[in-house]
Amino acid sequence: MTGTNRKKVLVANDDGVFSPGIKALGQAMAQIADVVVVAPDVEQSAVGHGITIRRPLRFKHTASAGFGDIPAYRVDGTPTDCVVMGVHLLGTPDLIVSGINIGPNLGDDLTHSGTVAAAIEGLALGLPSIAFSQQSAPSGEYDFAASAAYAVRLAQQVLARGLPPRVLLNVNFPHGVPKGVRVTRVGEHRWEDSIVTREDPEGRDYHWVAGTSRARDAHDVETDYGAIQAGYISVTPVRLDLTARDLMDEVAGYVPAL
Repeated sequence: MTGTNRKKVLVANDDGVFSPGIKALGQAMAQIADVVVVAPDVEQSAVGHGITIRRPLRFKHTASAGFGDIPAYRVDGTPTDCVVMGVHLLGTPDLIVSGINIGPNLGDDLTHSGTVAAAIEGLALGLPSIAFSQQSAPSGEYDFAASAAYAVRLAQQVLARGLPPRVLLNVNFPHGVPKGVRVTRVGEHRWEDSIVTREDPEGRDYHWVAGTSRARDAHDVETDYGAIQAGYISVTPVRLDLTARDLMDEVAGYVPAL
């Protein structure tokens, strides 16, 4: 693609504009499209689909993020804010990609993930959207090169084919060399929350929200969690339709009339 035929891709994330994951994704996408990066100025993990409405937002070009010729902007807000501002201030892209997140987003993580929320906002704006996340190596290190290369191949398919309305792709990469690719369903992975209470130097209590990872279907490679645990890339089509349509008639049968 050259000249005016070149597609436009907006890259966002929740780890912040200085994350190595978004740098790898943005630079990879520049091989196939005109790219603009819009990301939070600080980490915004687990903020979900929050949007800032009670204060003004700053939108600043950030050459120091290290994207080279790719325009990169930072926003003092959420991943959703970044997509909204990027689209309205820089023009409508052909595709929104979010990530590559430091750590996977699986199962119930989708409800609070800022990475996935950026893609959800893309859906709300009528744009095809993909969220990318990666599992860490046992050492805690990340190598995004192979994941970014695969993200480009998938993005090319989505740019060519599009996605159905209200559907995004949630992609998770395992650490190391993948065994292959599986199209999966959202699994039952969740975090079993706990509160850790400690005391500050002045004797006052403070609290950390902690959690333990749980997945009843951890060995089912047809799920997102099971697939990456087995070493596969997981690609999950996610439809944003919250209506329990199969229960509408049942609920209508007992809802009190006025």
